[in-house]
Amino acid sequence: MADLFASGRLVDFILVVVVLEAAALLIYWSLAQRGVAPLDLLPNLCAGVCLLLALRATLAGSGWMLASLFLAAAGLAHLTDVGRRWRN
Repeated sequence: MADLFASGRLVDFILVVVVLEAAALLIYWSLAQRGVAPLDLLPNLCAGVCLLLALRATLAGSGWMLASLFLAAAGLAHLTDVGRRWRN
């Protein structure tokens, strides 16, 4: 079990779950026009995915630059999400 965490494979599994969640929510939106609108959903999911990728990069020993890039992208996605919510 410790190897699952140390290798980053658990993060890979979580990323797959997030992609499946996004697909399900987007399909539901396109069929029912109910739920969270895609433009409101995607910045939030992108921020989470970038944080997971930063964790994955750190666990894989990819160095601080790649993790920092993912953290910066997560921050930008978060600011986009907050900006969209603030106006509404």
